[in-house]
Amino acid sequence: MSARDGDPREPREPEGPEDPAATSASGEPVNGPEQDRTETSEASGQDRTEVSGTAESPETSEASDPDASGSTAPDDGDAGVRARRVRRRRVSLVTVSVLVLALVAVLAVPTSRDALLRLWCDATGGVCPGEPLPPITEDEEEDWRVRMDPKDAALWGNYVSLGDSYSSGDGAGEYEEGTAEPGECWRSEHAYPRVIEEEFSFDGALGFYACSSHKGSDMLSQVGTPESQIERVTEHTSLVTVGIGGNDLGFIPVLRTCIMRMPLLERTACTDQEEEVTERMDAFEDTLTEVLTEIRDRAPDARVLVLGYPRLFPEQPPGMYYTLSQSDQLWLNTVAQRFNDRIRDTAYQVDGDVYGARQVGSVEFVNVFTALKGHEVSEDDAWLNGIVLGQLGEGLRVDRASFHPTAEGQRSIAERVRLQIEEGPERVLFTSRETLDKVDAEVLHTELGGPLDPVNAVPGSDDTDEAEADEEGNGATEAGAGS
Repeated sequence: MSARDGDPREPREPEGPEDPAATSASGEPVNGPEQDRTETSEASGQDRTEVSGTAESPETSEASDPDASGSTAPDDGDAGVRARRVRRRRVSLVTVSVLVLALVAVLAVPTSRDALLRLWCDATGGVCPGEPLPPITEDEEEDWRVRMDPKDAALWGNYVSLGDSYSSGDGAGEYEEGTAEPGECWRSEHAYPRVIEEEFSFDGALGFYACSSHKGSDMLSQVGTPESQIERVTEHTSLVTVGIGGNDLGFIPVLRTCIMRMPLLERTACTDQEEEVTERMDAFEDTLTEVLTEIRDRAPDARVLVLGYPRLFPEQPPGMYYTLSQSDQLWLNTVAQRFNDRIRDTAYQVDGDVYGARQVGSVEFVNVFTALKGHEVSEDDAWLNGIVLGQLGEGLRVDRASFHPTAEGQRSIAERVRLQIEEGPERVLFTSRETLDKVDAEVLHTELGGPLDPVNAVPGSDDTDEAEADEEGNGATEAGAGS
């Protein structure tokens, strides 16, 4: 076997025609140390040139190579080095400039609110919904949390319902005693919280505190008082549903402005409110973030379901609805959709902080925008109350129950909530092991209603005594005013 085909450790002879300059007088190839050093030097010089990203001209190479001309003045060599450094700096500057411009373009022009949310998640280093939870570290071999099935995570404690008229059931009929009066909460037996209570077997009970006409700003300003909805949420609350924001946005006044106008003369009465509506949406994002933070402070293990609002008019309106043109109806649908997007994004951001910090509980968005599809206000079988007609000669009257779901509409909304409870968010759910160990029937019963509720608060507690004293004082004031 020849050396070419045999031991791979043997050096191979060069293939192809031999270079005359590399042969001795006897015709034998020359492979001495001098040639090896020269080839190595040339190869390393070529590598450095390619890595730097700068191509040297032949003249520059010859000027900087002592072997090319026999000798080179030191000044010429220094000039060549300086020239190469200048070129390298220019190339680096151009590259960095291109990268910066590309980054600015991406940040300045997100393709959608989803893209904006993703940019927010990346910029803050948070973990967004849908992403896997970081693995448990060596210091967390025994997790203080318990991973739970979505349904179980919602049912182990009390269920507290908060919100405005869309959550209280205003417009659905059969109201709780004492709530169906002007200025009261109009809590219906057909409201979706009641439907959810019947469909699931909670270890605790339902605390139904949603109230007509309430705003998110009201929920914050009333914290610390017996009237507060948020104070009804306690440590062993496993599920909270909250539908709030329509009154902060002023949706009914917006509708009233659209409707109570001369349809032939005031064609832009709806869309003229665009700027004001957008400003209210911007402000409500901060309000909702505070509301959700307050709820989680009181019930960190709870699944908090944040509901949006349903579409009021058909996707393609068939014609006029009283004084509302087709374009008016489409604009109002768009307002509702945009507001839902704001509510959804706020809920996702809060939940991203929860999940990324390895906390328990969750904040989830429930999309009910199409819950009344095919049964909008102008359809024959509508699941929304339309405009309430006044007495003969009074014309149109936009009552507080106008554009609110009927009993059928509430059941359809309840179906969306039911699916969210059973399917859960796009991530795993955890509950504190310590919370689950402490919960029992007595704890759930005494906590229902919160510490400021004089009916269900723990007897003898300071909070109960203060609430009773406040009630007695209010009663004395009312009696004095009436006498």
